[in-house]
Amino acid sequence: MPELNLTSLKSLTIFKTLYETGSATKAAKALGITQSGVSRSLAVLEENLELSLFIRDKNRLVAKPEAEELYKAILGLMFNLDELKHSIFALREFGVSRIRIASIPGLGFGFVPRLVASMLKDNAKLNVYFDIMSTPEVVRGVEAGQFDVGFVTMPISSEQLQTDRIAQTEAVCVMPQGHALASKKTVSVDDLAGQHMIFANQPNIAADKVLKLIEERQISLAAKTEANIASICSLVENGVGLSVMNPITAADCVGEGTVIKPFSPSISYSFGMVYQKRWRDNQIIKLVHANLAS
Repeated sequence: MPELNLTSLKSLTIFKTLYETGSATKAAKALGITQSGVSRSLAVLEENLELSLFIRDKNRLVAKPEAEELYKAILGLMFNLDELKHSIFALREFGVSRIRIASIPGLGFGFVPRLVASMLKDNAKLNVYFDIMSTPEVVRGVEAGQFDVGFVTMPISSEQLQTDRIAQTEAVCVMPQGHALASKKTVSVDDLAGQHMIFANQPNIAADKVLKLIEERQISLAAKTEANIASICSLVENGVGLSVMNPITAADCVGEGTVIKPFSPSISYSFGMVYQKRWRDNQIIKLVHANLAS
């Protein structure tokens, strides 16, 4: 069978209109071409495909099952062509048309959404895919090319990825407003004795270090709740207990019913942006860096 090439797209468009109108006359009128041009195009397409697509019934064209299958395939092709056009226009105007971002939960509820909003201000046609996962999953996803950029807790180990530090912070204690510890300037690990603590149910720097300190100092808690980091602030605000977390997450998710206090001893967080080393000069990376700096 002769191979279809890009010049066949016109024939496919004519066929699509023929299928929808059921008449060469109507198709010609809709496309602004002659009826003979429509008939000739259909004949060439059928010869090229080595298929008969319509039953000729006087002035009507009755579609065969083969025509129906081809029509469905063409609809998918047209959709993909529209997507391609959109991407090309975006590339011409902005140099990038799509960005895929993965982030740890601690940065995924405020920090990254603000970054996305900033990028879209000047790049309204930018398509964004955003997902939240653990640091190891982010690293694997960026290494595999499933994501362009990842936001992680440092340090990480990857020969394939470039890591740019974006923030260095220290853990804070989050508690309900009016709590007995809310009047303290700094909350220490010893102050947690007899308190109900809320910890992330995923690997977490602060949670791991606080639990280790509690064990080392033999501090007795009232009880503890383990929860997804997205719900910790709500649990605190509803009076369930206290939590120790990074201040970026705390600032993004706490409400009026919560209080944030420094925590002692110091627990440091280091956050980074990761991407493949070969993409250092990529337009996507430059776009993210520009908006991180703004």
